[in-house]
Amino acid sequence: MYADGGRREGSAAVARVAACPYGARGLNRGFCAMKKNSVVRNYFVLPCCLLLLNLCVGLVSYKAKIVADPLERTAVIMAMVLFGSSLVGFLVAPAIETLVGAVHRGSRRSLGGLGEVGFLLVLGILVYWLYYRMYILGPEHLLPTEWRNPRL
Repeated sequence: MYADGGRREGSAAVARVAACPYGARGLNRGFCAMKKNSVVRNYFVLPCCLLLLNLCVGLVSYKAKIVADPLERTAVIMAMVLFGSSLVGFLVAPAIETLVGAVHRGSRRSLGGLGEVGFLLVLGILVYWLYYRMYILGPEHLLPTEWRNPRL
């Protein structure tokens, strides 16, 4: 510790925390796990959730074609995007993060990193499949038959 209360890059404590060895004990182990979870969250879970949010926006654009009046259509789009973003932000993203955390803990005990990698691979394939259906087959192929727009 220095007179100004901070630590310098060369200090032993900073080097010990930054290293995160596999044999880390005590607080360092928790820091390493937190750092790894935030990497998975930042570089995979959040982008997947943003892609799912983009799918919601695409479905909103498709469903909004039912409304003929431009002012009403704009209001419907805004309401549906707010609902979709709230759904993804408050329900889907935390659910995926919780599932990733549970798989991470379980896979470390039983399969090492293979279970976590498998889950993330399945999540990526699912998002890819949804995008394929949305942009190649059309947004109506993501919805149940009863929810599709009527043919004009």
